[in-house]
Amino acid sequence: MLDEVVKIAEAAGRIAAARFGGDFRRWEKAAGERGAGSPVCEIDLEVDRFLRRELAAIDPQAGWLSEETVDLSDRIERRRLWVVDPIDGTRDYVRERTGWCVSIALVEDRVPVLGVLAAPLRGEVWTGSRGQGSWRNGVRLHVSPRATLAGARVPADQLPAVDRDLVAVARPNSIALRIAMVAAGEADLVATLRWGYEWDIAAAALIAEEAGATVTGALGQPLAFNTASGEAFGVLVATPGIHAAAVDRLRDRAMAVV
Repeated sequence: MLDEVVKIAEAAGRIAAARFGGDFRRWEKAAGERGAGSPVCEIDLEVDRFLRRELAAIDPQAGWLSEETVDLSDRIERRRLWVVDPIDGTRDYVRERTGWCVSIALVEDRVPVLGVLAAPLRGEVWTGSRGQGSWRNGVRLHVSPRATLAGARVPADQLPAVDRDLVAVARPNSIALRIAMVAAGEADLVATLRWGYEWDIAAAALIAEEAGATVTGALGQPLAFNTASGEAFGVLVATPGIHAAAVDRLRDRAMAVV
């Protein structure tokens, strides 16, 4: 099944790449919508329709959860679920930057078992299978051996003064790609301290975990998928040697939000 999903993700990436930098409708999600205030464009919707059709042909019994589709409550009654973000990092896409990807995960019994990220303008395809490792363009992924928080690399445009002992590295808009950077040993820590959605993290969380990263919620709690709300409070992905220290550092900030 992984090979089939890779082909679909690559085809979806080509659809998006063909329209990249062109003329298309774009707008911000309205108040009351999931992701209110975030950008969306007609290409998000086109890719979403393509993915739903193609993935349903692989596993028609699986439920469906996507950023760009009205949520169907019967998904939580199904053992398997496709979790999809047709363009993760739409803000970079509409700004003609490369930090976006197509994200597809298959969740089974609330656990991601397959994940694919296709980032065509970066020439990258990331894959992960439960218990089988994770890969970028056919090269096995491994997290860095970092064991001290000071000096840890974090994808960020800038870091707050309280974190001046960390090191900012290039930050794609896609949270999935930022998590994948930890899997590839190109970053040591990624954390979000807000409520987010399962489609943002499902595929990348599996890819990072299979590369040896420790993956939890913002407070160090286990992540769950196919929840009723489709939401999770934050994500914290780090090398095993610094994860506990990162949770400790961020706890007060996370508690102020939750």
